[in-house]
Amino acid sequence: MEHPKSGREADKARPPRILIIDDETINVETLAWMLKEAGFVPLRAASGQKGREIAAREQPDLVILDIMMPGESGFDTCTRLTADPATTDIPIIFISGLDDVENKVKGLRIGAVDYVTKPFAREEVLARVKIHIRLRRGLKALLAEQAAKLAQIRDAQQSILVAPGDLPEGRFAVRYVPALEAGGDFYDVFPWSEAVMGYFVADISGHDLGASFVTSSLKALLRQNTGPLFTPVETLKNINSVLSTLLRDGKHLTASLLCLNRARTRLTVVSGGHPAPILVGADGEVTLLAADGDVLGVFEAVQFGLIERTVAPGDRIFLYTDGLIERFGPEAKTRDQGLAELAADCRATVHLPLARAVDAIAANILGARESPEDDVVLMGIEV
Repeated sequence: MEHPKSGREADKARPPRILIIDDETINVETLAWMLKEAGFVPLRAASGQKGREIAAREQPDLVILDIMMPGESGFDTCTRLTADPATTDIPIIFISGLDDVENKVKGLRIGAVDYVTKPFAREEVLARVKIHIRLRRGLKALLAEQAAKLAQIRDAQQSILVAPGDLPEGRFAVRYVPALEAGGDFYDVFPWSEAVMGYFVADISGHDLGASFVTSSLKALLRQNTGPLFTPVETLKNINSVLSTLLRDGKHLTASLLCLNRARTRLTVVSGGHPAPILVGADGEVTLLAADGDVLGVFEAVQFGLIERTVAPGDRIFLYTDGLIERFGPEAKTRDQGLAELAADCRATVHLPLARAVDAIAANILGARESPEDDVVLMGIEV
């Protein structure tokens, strides 16, 4: 029994399709004849607007575009094709009687991959068409391979993140949204001792692939330095000692480490340059657990902020990374503005079950953004 071909194999099997956009019929038919004889499938459009419609619908392998057309010029068409997400990756070759350097440079600057002047030679056109289709297919294959590798890294990273259902005695809920397939933020929840539960959130500088590799070692490093033999401050100092010998080029991380003894209603917070945890009382009173501290991975000698206090059943503590409280671009907001918004949402959802509260807070702050500018972690903990 024959198996259906994969998408990539099907792309290779079918003849490449070339869209010709030109208002001169003789030019269109000449190019179409040349392309068809060479084994390509020509598509035709007599105007830029019609060409854009066909390009979006048919997804040709390449566009051959004239410049001098009535109404929408080839330059306008090229600009709109490259700006449209549906057609931005389709290579464009200009074929035009305008052979001055200024027009050639303009065509390449607005997104075309090549420029052929009229009168054109058949072999030249075919050679350039072939090379740009091969380059595009090679790039697509490379990107697909990279995406597959990133997916493997993402799956491996996600597998080391504890889920609330895996540790119900932790009484926590979490929302984790990486900016890339693999993120630079990290969290962990674990029994520190028989009576104490540990909660950890860290943010590695940057949200590139290199940052994601650091997170893969944090879990082991954290577990090796927690438990009855260590105080929470000693834990972060030990982690810093290791990271300061490994991290380069200014890379560092911020972290918050919480130890919660529910039986004694005692909370310990250690801060390594991380945004302050938010404590919300059962009555809705909000307190920032702010403690100055050094970032990890830069200096050999560090000091960490320490808070020890009592809490009460029904209180909630929220840990988060700065991707949740900072926003850039047209909808920019400062860290203080973001923190005020987060604190208000934490207070407003105190009546909801913890998991629903965390989801509601994250949904309200992130809005319709499918991928944030930075990695995001929001963890809610119930005393």
